[in-house]
Amino acid sequence: MTITGSRIIKSLGLVFGDVGTSPIYTLGAILLFLLPTVKNVLGILSLIIWSLFIVITVQYTWLAMHLGVKGEGGTIVLNGILTSYVKNNSRMFSFVSLLTIIGVALFMGDGVITPAISILSAVEGIQLIPGCEGIGNGSILLISVAIACGLFLIQKRGTERIAWAFGPIMLVWFLALVISGILSILSAPEVLLALSPLSAVSFLWENGFTSFFVLSAVVLCVTGGEALYADMGHLGKEPIINAWYLVFPALVISYLGQSAFVLTNPEVHSVLFNMIKHESVVFFVPFLILSIAATVIASQAMISGMFSIVYQGMTTHLLPKLRIDFTSPDLRSQIYIDTVNWLLLFAVIIVMVEFGTSENLASAYGLAVTGTMTISAILMTLIFFHKNDLLKLGISLFLIGVDGVFLFSALLKFPSGAYWSIFVAAIPLLIILIFTRGQERLHAVLKPVELETFLPAFRKKYTSLKKIEGTAVFFTRDPHHLSSYIERTMIKDEIIFDDNILVSIKISDAPFGVTTEFDEGIVPGLHSFRVTTGYMELINLEKILRKYEIDETVIFYGIENIISRQAIWILYGAIKRLTPDFVQFYSLPADKIHGVISRVEM
Repeated sequence: MTITGSRIIKSLGLVFGDVGTSPIYTLGAILLFLLPTVKNVLGILSLIIWSLFIVITVQYTWLAMHLGVKGEGGTIVLNGILTSYVKNNSRMFSFVSLLTIIGVALFMGDGVITPAISILSAVEGIQLIPGCEGIGNGSILLISVAIACGLFLIQKRGTERIAWAFGPIMLVWFLALVISGILSILSAPEVLLALSPLSAVSFLWENGFTSFFVLSAVVLCVTGGEALYADMGHLGKEPIINAWYLVFPALVISYLGQSAFVLTNPEVHSVLFNMIKHESVVFFVPFLILSIAATVIASQAMISGMFSIVYQGMTTHLLPKLRIDFTSPDLRSQIYIDTVNWLLLFAVIIVMVEFGTSENLASAYGLAVTGTMTISAILMTLIFFHKNDLLKLGISLFLIGVDGVFLFSALLKFPSGAYWSIFVAAIPLLIILIFTRGQERLHAVLKPVELETFLPAFRKKYTSLKKIEGTAVFFTRDPHHLSSYIERTMIKDEIIFDDNILVSIKISDAPFGVTTEFDEGIVPGLHSFRVTTGYMELINLEKILRKYEIDETVIFYGIENIISRQAIWILYGAIKRLTPDFVQFYSLPADKIHGVISRVEM
């Protein structure tokens, strides 16, 4: 198999699980709103096909995936591109930043509901197995929770290994959708008329406001678009785009087949499973097992996307630092974040228990998805406006209209459970807002000290004070802009050693390799030591220091202790305390480490 072919199969397992398993529940959810007449079925089928084309093909695989930074995609990446154009316009900069924060929060809200509805919808197919009709919702729920736990347990193995295991399964899944779809189309070939957009336009025109309720369920077919874009960093855009050219026809054929089955069996629910059972009872159980595996993989796409978004949030200072495990020497963006993994599992289980069935979840699903889609379209429109790309600007304006219609339709489901998306999204939104505001306030209070400003005061103290024997190491992010605790320790508290070394650590884009730079000539008694390390390197910092004959007596680093009576700053202080400090990630002698606490009143 060629490298391109293998990466395409990997992308099937890592990226297309979500949108690829939407045929399990989409048509059944839509049929809850209207009678399955020939005209209605052709209308909703046309809406599904053209929604897939407009949202996934045009918005994401064509426009969005050609807007990336270092191979990464997602709302935060769009924000990074756009802010480079509007950084001198404070109002526009604030507007774009707010949109991005809301988009990230909505994506996280979507990330909780997607695994829940995907797994539940597949496991419910067990009730169609002969002899298993009596299995209650409680048992279905327990099986679904157990499957979710298993999925989250394997995340630490890394997305590349998971993609290798999941890719072939999804390939079989899409082949099964194609074969079953073609067999069903033969029974009612008139469904092919739905390939024309006129059927969709006619349906919307004739049904008026009622069609918005239908669209609130149609949007289920395009769930996974934003995750697809956010997952771009895990494999690169080319295999994902090429794979979509295979996935899109498979999905269209499946929806055509299901619609044909509905025309000949208008009373049916759980359309896909009943269609398979009708075509071949023998193959129903293997197909059910395959569908459960596919929905587990669907959840994987959202989990991987969540890791990517949180990682981007940390690197752009929207979110606090968390421990990251890099799992691939080929792509830095293949990561695992332990805290995110377990919090997401906990939230998924809560949602499963709260709603109980996929039908109930379908009524709550869509608001976060459509909100994220709309925000992405707005950000892309502004980017193309500043790039003066008139063709793409016109297309993205059209996409805002389409996504806006879907968003309005999803808002109609707010009383029936869509508020859960907002509730879940409000949690990361609150964290982002508190953290960013807190960091701005903290930066204003503890301004970094310019090295050039610091040196005269250091020279004076170093020559006039009695120095402590030995070597002191001071951690700072930037050797040219010193952390404020360094000035306080040396200048105000007059703690100066014979040798004082400013140590900074930079993570490079390469997976491996460690380079060092030791500058002994800043001023007498003050040196700079810079370490640049690959993102997958597990460095032994103590060993590196010894290589340069640095035998430190003490190691200093800064800690901020937030004191406040205001709720927002109390929460910010709690976030800071719960965030692991960077010194935990390096091999350092515990008996030499001293945290310098700066009391900050906010």
